[in-house]
Amino acid sequence: MHRFARPARALPVVAGVAAALLLAGCSGDATVGDITSSSSSPEPASSSPSSPSAAPSAEADLAAFYTQRLGWSSCGGEFECADLTVPLDYDDPTGATIELEVLRLRTEDDSRRLGSLVLNPGGPGGSGVDYARAARIVVDDSVRMVYDVVGFDPRGVGGSAPVDCLNDARTDAFVAVDGSPDTPGEVAEVTALSREFARACERRSPELYAHVSTRNAARDVDILRAALGDEKLNWFGLSYGTYLGATYAELFPERVGRMVLDGAIDPSLSNVEVTRGQAKGFDLALRRFVEDCNTQADCPLPRGTAAGIAAIQRLFARSDADPLPTGDGARPLTQAMLQNAVLSYLYFPPTDWEQLRWGLESALQGDGSILLAMLDARMERDEAGVYKNNGFAALYAVNALDRTDRPTAAESAALASQFKKEAPVFGEYLAWGNLPFSFWGVPADNTPHPIAATGTGPILVVGTTYDPATPYPWAQALAKQLDQGVLLTRVGDGHTGYRMGSACTDKAIDRYLVTGEPPSDGTVCR
Repeated sequence: MHRFARPARALPVVAGVAAALLLAGCSGDATVGDITSSSSSPEPASSSPSSPSAAPSAEADLAAFYTQRLGWSSCGGEFECADLTVPLDYDDPTGATIELEVLRLRTEDDSRRLGSLVLNPGGPGGSGVDYARAARIVVDDSVRMVYDVVGFDPRGVGGSAPVDCLNDARTDAFVAVDGSPDTPGEVAEVTALSREFARACERRSPELYAHVSTRNAARDVDILRAALGDEKLNWFGLSYGTYLGATYAELFPERVGRMVLDGAIDPSLSNVEVTRGQAKGFDLALRRFVEDCNTQADCPLPRGTAAGIAAIQRLFARSDADPLPTGDGARPLTQAMLQNAVLSYLYFPPTDWEQLRWGLESALQGDGSILLAMLDARMERDEAGVYKNNGFAALYAVNALDRTDRPTAAESAALASQFKKEAPVFGEYLAWGNLPFSFWGVPADNTPHPIAATGTGPILVVGTTYDPATPYPWAQALAKQLDQGVLLTRVGDGHTGYRMGSACTDKAIDRYLVTGEPPSDGTVCR
């Protein structure tokens, strides 16, 4: 199930750099075991204290969190890292606390500094720390000159009290299980694994399990804003980061500074509506891929869009009955793994599409080894079978708390039949992706609803017309919901709009962040 997840390497230009920088990442020891009593006060540090007004009088019990200082220390090159203390449960702020990992790259020109720009790469489950380490690539120089670029791992993610669910071997099993079950035995298997996943999260992360929702993360962001010494939050959120940003704007509208929401999510959608939209989005993206493939000399598909899509569908159907050999006897490429691999490489043309052509050529000849290696790379699974981050667990744990609808196996089967009519390639597979939620042991803490965030300044919402993971209508909807929403459209393929090849889009976003002047509402970039 993809939900809102950006692939592990957030942008094609970052791929090699992000992987290399990850090796030199911040040394953080915040784990589930680091939940502590709030009786230990945050350590004093060198950053500027937040203003007294940062601690809302209605939340007096949170004053100690809002007035903490961050203890910055060098963590590789010009980067500094610190831990931010937040309450585990905002309904009990005097109880247990957790530590969030934070990283910053300071501006090179303090005389022009506007404050901090907090980045979130999406997910849920994406590491903002890792993303900010690539700040010199993912953010334009003009923006870096006026902001300290800051990344943080949201609660439950990476170095910030990471939620833990299945072990590596059982994650392999979950990834491989039939994603479009069509026999009672297959339904029973996917149901059992979905139940196992949900219960493993509760068993292995009992204290965090109920407290990793987006609303909790948004409250953490406000404490981070105060600890950074900023009166207002300047935010650049991509994909799921748009939902986190919009939620922050709803909770704290008067504290919103310059906010970019790129690859926007419509917060009024249910789990089922989100999945239906993504199924249609990925089917459209596959069509675009096949159309492009027909123009490439190395295209392994038969000529013609319909013929190319049909060839991929036949490959999916063949792998359902007979998984492709990969050279790894323990891990043949099942239909679900094959579909996941193809989905994962529809995000960022042209680099993803080139790799996908290569993988499909081998798979069509009966060899799944290349697509398996591609899937492992995207999921950051190493040759020893170890998943290098907990993004998969966090993806489910956060989404489980953010929306109230939780389809059962019988409901998922009915949805699969409906989705297949609207999205013939990926509809069935994605329809079953919400099943683990039906076994979640705690209720959601939010009901999907439009977000107006009345009281903010202009918020820039960016949508890409053929975005598969966050379909363009979602950006249109969010821009209309927000009281001060401004819609910027990139006409093109791929997930999100910034630094995806459109100089018009990049200039509009950079100008807004540097000057505060948004483009005209409805601006279209090609």
